[in-house]
Amino acid sequence: QVQLVESGGGLVQAGGSLRLSCAASGRTFSSYAMGWFRQAPGKEREFVAAISWSGGSTYYADSVKGRFTISRDNAKNTVYLQMNSLKPEDTAVYYCAARPSGSSGADWGPYWGQGTQVTVSS
Repeated sequence: QVQLVESGGGLVQAGGSLRLSCAASGRTFSSYAMGWFRQAPGKEREFVAAISWSGGSTYYADSVKGRFTISRDNAKNTVYLQMNSLKPEDTAVYYCAARPSGSSGADWGPYWGQGTQVTVSS
């Protein structure tokens, strides 16, 4: 069982930065790949970024490449999403998710956080 708690969201002006954190419970954090997703009002949840269990591989949606950076600290059971050059279209609830290392494809889970709101004003 893994419980995920996001933090770090808030209101920021366009061009600003935020760093989201996702703290995981459990002793097997390092055996999970971690991902960040977001859902804007009236839209479906979309993939943002993912990182392998070791941190050696990272993946990004085209819309955030070059602006967002995902990282993890397995000693702290935490994954981060550094978001720079934020745009109003980045406004959404951001969720972290965990899936067993070695999983592939578009399906994520079974573990999800409760989400944290990010609002970017123009």
